[in-house]
Parts: sequence; C-alpha cells; structure tokens
Amino acid sequence: MKISAKGRYGLAAMTYLAKSYESGSPVTIVSISQKMGISKIYLEQVFALLKRSKLVNSIKGSQGGYQLARPPREITAYDILSVIELTIMEKAAPATPKKMPEIDRAIDSCVYKPMDDKLRELLSAVTLEDILTSIDKEASSLMYYI
Repeated sequence: MKISAKGRYGLAAMTYLAKSYESGSPVTIVSISQKMGISKIYLEQVFALLKRSKLVNSIKGSQGGYQLARPPREITAYDILSVIELTIMEKAAPATPKKMPEIDRAIDSCVYKPMDDKLRELLSAVTLEDILTSIDKEASSLMYYI
C-alpha cells in the first residue's frame, strides 16, 4: 500500500497537534511547517480537508491556529487517512468484468474485501494517543553518550 505525501503529512501534522492538545493552545500552520519542514501551502490544503471533516477546529485572530476537535484518544489513523486519501478504501476495478465475472467476484470476496476489512480494522485501532505513546517510549529508550 502506498500512502501519498498528503496522507503522510496529514498524519504527522495531526500528531503534532495532538502533542499540544493538553495545553489548549492553537497551533499555526506556519509553526507546523517550520517545525516539520513541510510546505505551508501543502499544509493549508491538508488542513482544509481536516477542518471540513471536523477533525480540527480553527481559531481566528492573532492568537489563532488549529486544535484537534476531539481528544487524541478519539481520533484514529483511519479517521485522518480516509479524509485525506480519498482512494484508500476505493473498490478495485474488476479485471475481467465481461468475460469471466465469476473470477472477479471470487477475487473480490477472497482477496480485496478481506484486505480492505483488515486495513480498516488496523487503521481504526491506532489512535493519535497511541502514536504519542510510541513517541514517548522511543524518546525514553534513547541513550545519550558523552
């Protein structure tokens, strides 16, 4: 499976927002862009999708920016990717629709549907909180030598 840059940036930016969720402070696209090295224009496109799907709230004004619309434990990787990666759960086109439809039906029921179900299940099981926990574990396991 290949996730586009937009999908990867969306997951990363939402994780960055999740890190500041407890503070309640909005985060600007400019600060995300600078911290993560992602184009501001590209992030604006991603956040337009996230806002439209009510995953983030925008706060206007000089102290404005974006915040998660729900706690990190309630937002899954599936929530994010299904909004940004519009084709991630798209049904595969049949290979032989006119000549041998039974082959297509069998492949769909034996391969594509179970694969889609497992992907949806996996992405739905991973929350932003899980990703933050993984970051914390990795940071605490690093050893610094002088």
